Amino acid sequence: MSEVDVKRRVVVAMSGGVDSSVTAALLKEQGHEVVGMTMQIWDYSQYTDKHGETFGSCCSLDDVYDARRVAEQLDIPFYVINFERQFKQQVIDRFCDDYLTGLTPNPCVLCNQVLKFELLMRKARELEAEFLATGHYARILPTEDGGYALHKGIDGDKDQSYFLFTLTKEQMALVRFPLGGMTKEEVRGHAARFHLRVAEKAESQDICFVPDGDYVRFLEEERQLDDCAGPIIHVAGQVLGQHQGYYRYTVGQRKGLGIGWSEPLYVVRIDAANKTVIVGEKQHLLCREMIVGSCRWSMEPPQRPFATNCRIRYRQHEQPAQVVPLTDGRVKVTFAIPQSGVTPGQAAVFYQGDRVLGGGWIQ
Repeated sequence: MSEVDVKRRVVVAMSGGVDSSVTAALLKEQGHEVVGMTMQIWDYSQYTDKHGETFGSCCSLDDVYDARRVAEQLDIPFYVINFERQFKQQVIDRFCDDYLTGLTPNPCVLCNQVLKFELLMRKARELEAEFLATGHYARILPTEDGGYALHKGIDGDKDQSYFLFTLTKEQMALVRFPLGGMTKEEVRGHAARFHLRVAEKAESQDICFVPDGDYVRFLEEERQLDDCAGPIIHVAGQVLGQHQGYYRYTVGQRKGLGIGWSEPLYVVRIDAANKTVIVGEKQHLLCREMIVGSCRWSMEPPQRPFATNCRIRYRQHEQPAQVVPLTDGRVKVTFAIPQSGVTPGQAAVFYQGDRVLGGGWIQ
């Protein structure tokens, strides 16, 4: 499913970067009727970085401008869809709520799920497009039962299947990932071949609405956080110090604790209800079992235990695990080897080889 083999109308989600631009150029070269569509999701002009300068990032107004220029270069229709309200409600508010309830959110998964493959897909269908194409490094392949399954992109360093586990079978039938069978180097080569204006554009590595990486600043600008101070407590129960806001800490954090101890200490857990940060030595980060909820499956929802490989962070290699379905739709995951830094709020994605079986949110 990395290529569309019949000439059809295809909407390409154009972010203004190299990947989505090459996607649009390749599909047009194949003879398809290509329509470019960009999501305007965040007004960066109201925010500044720690130096007082306004910033741009992935999906910024500068990226909208770059996408428009590429569409003009390719001579394809182009639309900008304003999703700022939906992005605020579905992604930004959830991001803030998660931190304030002691979780560590993953907004990129939600943005793909809600903005791209629900709302933007709906807009594409309104334009009578048969498919929505994006620049993701992942593959959608047919299954023996006539359906579809999500697979890793062949470029292991760029594979983005982890962020796409929420895709339903129905959505996979309507989505194309032309870059899934390519390496990043090959994509750059195509960008140069097409003489795209963004061929040398750098990639964005940060959360689009926190491009300077200072999520604490962002939270404090978004929410009134006046009463979040509390104790820092060792797992053994000893109070080691005080913090000025539990939302400033994440599981696995070592630096910036501001406390002395005979061994290095790490954040083990956030107790938001009691405004408490629990710390411990490195071994206290190890976890053999976790509960995963709000699961999505590309197969039939499991009714019995099964063996799989599980990834709990984007850049982590999958780890062997046993998944046991629970009565409420959640699953219990038991790792063959205890894992460090299992973080509530992050995604857990289950693989069988290169195929994504499903995933959910670590509770």
